[in-house]
Amino acid sequence: MTRRKLRSNFERGTYRWAVRRAQWRALGIGDEDLEKPKIAVVNSSSGLASCFSHLDDVAAVVKDAIRAAGGLPFEIRTAAPADFITSAGRGGGYVLAARDLIPNDIEVAVEGALLDGMVCLASCDKTAPGQLMAAARLNIPSLVVACGYQASGEYRGRHVDIEDVFLHSMHVASGRVSVEELEGMSANAIRSPGVCSGMGTANTMHAVCEALGMALAGTTPVAALSPKMMADARRAGERIVAMVWEDLKPRDILTPAAFANAVKTVLAAAGSINAIKHLQAIAAEAEVPVDVYGLFDEWCDKVPVLCAVRPNGEHTIEQFEAAGGTRSLMKRLEPLLDLGARTVDGRTLGENLAGHAVADEDVIRPLDRPFAARPAIVLLRGNLAPDYAVVKFGLSPDKARRFIGPAIVFHSADEALAALARGRIRAGHVVVLRGLGPCGTPGMGMFSRVVFALDGAGLGESIAVVADGQQSGLVNKGLVVAEVSPGAAEGGPLALVEDGDRIEIDVGARRLELKVPEAVLAARAERAWRAPAREERGWLGIYRRNVSPLRQGAVLTAAPPESGLNRP
Repeated sequence: MTRRKLRSNFERGTYRWAVRRAQWRALGIGDEDLEKPKIAVVNSSSGLASCFSHLDDVAAVVKDAIRAAGGLPFEIRTAAPADFITSAGRGGGYVLAARDLIPNDIEVAVEGALLDGMVCLASCDKTAPGQLMAAARLNIPSLVVACGYQASGEYRGRHVDIEDVFLHSMHVASGRVSVEELEGMSANAIRSPGVCSGMGTANTMHAVCEALGMALAGTTPVAALSPKMMADARRAGERIVAMVWEDLKPRDILTPAAFANAVKTVLAAAGSINAIKHLQAIAAEAEVPVDVYGLFDEWCDKVPVLCAVRPNGEHTIEQFEAAGGTRSLMKRLEPLLDLGARTVDGRTLGENLAGHAVADEDVIRPLDRPFAARPAIVLLRGNLAPDYAVVKFGLSPDKARRFIGPAIVFHSADEALAALARGRIRAGHVVVLRGLGPCGTPGMGMFSRVVFALDGAGLGESIAVVADGQQSGLVNKGLVVAEVSPGAAEGGPLALVEDGDRIEIDVGARRLELKVPEAVLAARAERAWRAPAREERGWLGIYRRNVSPLRQGAVLTAAPPESGLNRP
């Protein structure tokens, strides 16, 4: 293989060469290593959550493989947001906001040191998109290693996982579940490190990494710390060194075709709706002119649901992996995919799929025998969502697809839960949660617990929810319209809604409408809801002032976006 000049190598005798040599010799790095490809191993290890607790072990394997392949590894650390831990503070705003901290963490270390490539260890929800955003921005040889899902458990003879704990925790208030039962479920739900074991955002984004061509073929999903996962990590360490010499960079891979392939894969898996904004954010960093929301809108009726992993169906993530995982799902989708898309393997997608066989066609079905022909993810537009709003249906063919009712408006999950406890929310209501968008919370408030509490109160099928916040990727209950964009704090029409206004959700027509005359809405402009004025300090203040709209991926911009009607 032809050896090219590496950007990390400085001319002998220069200032940069001398001071770098001095620093690295103190670390035990000899002169013979100075000419090798210098590879960042991006590690989000953290003792705060089981999602990240095993990453140091994975990093050690990757570093050994890089050394064996002739490279020089450097481990760097980033923020490690975990939805069930990091969401406790500031209305959950740190969860999405941390996604945009990760690429900046990586940029400072990798670009500051002019390293030659990187291997990113992806775990909980926001690490995979944050790492892909960094790869797209820096455009140096990069690949992602999915660091696996956790083993779930059993309680009283039944399967129990983190989704069950989340759901049933919101059933305690209604008396449907006792505190003792919840305590038992919580004690048994997680049996190993790794991400949530369903087709939530983490496993969806791990599949997205492979579908984009940014993870090695056949590596997602995978059980955390399994022999296969460790073998995949070793293979990644070896491969990144070759990628540096080949100069195979993310923008060679992250093409419009790759994004379309990823969208189709998410639709076929009935994956998390959070993948939409994450894919748009990655496209923004890659400077690829792709409208990911438009792609979901275009393909949702053309791509059937081919697997039914919990919480969408009864199959486990272990069964999905055994059936061949993402590669088998893409094999089923082969007629719909762009097979010429390049991958980090150094081959095209078509070459990666050639000769591959699906191991279990009851778990990953063919196109002509899907689990559901109707789309699992639907985008709505209308006078209440001029950009888009998102509905996740999963595999529920009988779920209501049209709803009209009076609004009851809240500005936080806690406010809505208090109203539910007082009996203010009744059958027929459209529960509106606003001010939870990217600059409203800021960082997008999570309202999933409201959905689960409504389900626990027996209202799940007799009300609808409309919100500008985000859901957990594990939520699949009732008729819930999420991520209404633009949000109320950005000047979106959700700010004009008042209690009693009739709202119509028509999934078949792809419409979300506020049934109030335009003249009345115009007269309300002066008294429209406005985000509370407050001096937001620290990271969330930076995020609020600089976050772009959801339609652009909710990424940070170099200059603050123009203010909307209510933007703080």
